Amino acid sequence: MDEDSKPLLGSVQAGEYYTDSLDPKQRRPFHVEPRNIVEDDAQERVSAEAAALSSRVHYYGRLTASSDRLLAPPDHVIPSFEDLYIYSPLGTAFKVQGGDSAAKNPSIVTIFAIWNTMMGTSILSIPWGIKQAGFTLGIIIIVLMGLLTLYCCYRVLKSTKSIPYVDTSDWEFPDVCKYYFGAFGKWLSLIFSLVSLIGAMVVYWVLMSNFLFNTGKFIYNYVHNVSSSDTFGTNGTDRVICPYPDVDPNRTLLYYASENSTGHVFDHWWSKTNTIPFYLIILLLPLLNFRSASFFARFTFLGTISVLYLIFLVTYKAIRLGFHLEFHWFDSSTFFVPEFRSLFVQLSGVLTLAFFIHNCIITLMKSNRHQENNVRDLSLAYLLVGLTYLYVGVLIFAAFPSPPLSKECIEPNFLDNFPSSDILVFVARTFLLFQMTTVYPLLGYLVRVQLMGQIFGDHYPGFLHVFLLNVVVVGAGVLTARFYPNIGSIIRYSGAICGLALVFVLPSLIHMVSLRRRGELSWPSALFHGFLVLLGVANLFGQFFM
Repeated sequence: MDEDSKPLLGSVQAGEYYTDSLDPKQRRPFHVEPRNIVEDDAQERVSAEAAALSSRVHYYGRLTASSDRLLAPPDHVIPSFEDLYIYSPLGTAFKVQGGDSAAKNPSIVTIFAIWNTMMGTSILSIPWGIKQAGFTLGIIIIVLMGLLTLYCCYRVLKSTKSIPYVDTSDWEFPDVCKYYFGAFGKWLSLIFSLVSLIGAMVVYWVLMSNFLFNTGKFIYNYVHNVSSSDTFGTNGTDRVICPYPDVDPNRTLLYYASENSTGHVFDHWWSKTNTIPFYLIILLLPLLNFRSASFFARFTFLGTISVLYLIFLVTYKAIRLGFHLEFHWFDSSTFFVPEFRSLFVQLSGVLTLAFFIHNCIITLMKSNRHQENNVRDLSLAYLLVGLTYLYVGVLIFAAFPSPPLSKECIEPNFLDNFPSSDILVFVARTFLLFQMTTVYPLLGYLVRVQLMGQIFGDHYPGFLHVFLLNVVVVGAGVLTARFYPNIGSIIRYSGAICGLALVFVLPSLIHMVSLRRRGELSWPSALFHGFLVLLGVANLFGQFFM
């Protein structure tokens, strides 16, 4: 360190003042002197306002140390980021340029960031969930679950603000759980967060096996001029298939058609469940062992492109196929399902994960430029997500050709209802395959950071530790894709499990404990939040009994 820089650092350390409205990582030390303020030249820029500001800040500095938050300078005393300077006792000052505060996002960017984060694999299972619940009841459940999860997410977002006399500007939800429930609360939130991440990785493995299988089959059929049998319509873009006709052993399916096999040798080595899940190990297991996931983070924009293309695909198919609806309120028919079904809890399980963003909402909202609009922006984001789910789910269900096919044929992945020879669906599968290949290492990185950081205090304690963890995670995906490739059930189980703690129980309990400590807990509030806890428990147990 040269001699000229020592006085500058000493002055900064001696005159630290912070504002509560800034994140600790964004807080910058400054020291105000009412003279010799310069930017790019040596001209003096002094004003009575600068001198008064200096006096006020020094006054607060004498009241308390910078570590005591009770008497920290209020926001109106602290200058804006554009007026922050680093001063030297030598009589010069340098304007702070750039910084994290400049990276704050406007509301529209924050809203679409939340939308993009929530738009995951669950969107592929929404039509299946509506079929399980019934068309009318399915729409009602999507609206109600959206409102409930929005309120619980709001409670998570406000949880850090309810803690007095503590600087919570860099806290996440696990830190809030630790504050109220000790180490048990932090580990509980961590475990259920890992369940959601590992569950998503398992679903990704099943879907990547599916997409890789159909992509390879399309290429093989195109090269060898193999055509699939038509199931509906007369051209290649209007075919719809029922891959698994025996959906109900007590019902005789009057119409069924599926794709022809491509060839004995190809089918033996290119199987959706027997071989493809193992082929993916060669590609993905090495990627999980990277020390950093920054390279894969560059491709997150593909998620937005994939969702937008899915919306286009759904719209196009609905226009081509038309609507096929009949309303049977409680009794099923050959081609249609009742409007109200007892299997509705399966849709609620899917939606718990579909609307799940509670473990990272605090982080996402920190980047919002106008913090006073957080609640509004969160509500608009949830509205956008709910409308997207309704649009895709309602159109696919309504356009599914019944007759000749039964609505029971709608698959947990609605793309499975289109043959591998469909060019538009082939493009969608290719987009999703590449997107998931880049997102999967990011999910593995998050699992490693959360688990290894808690156990070893290091995100990368060693290659052997990381490799063994990745083998366990990949093994779970391979076994599921091999023996139980039903993404609808996987999503609803993992959604109900992680949602029990992170969506319903912990936010409600934290809010009630906070109100009780302040003496503000009322009976209506206790009953409502107690009902949310019971709802989360019922949602979980319903997945196993319905």
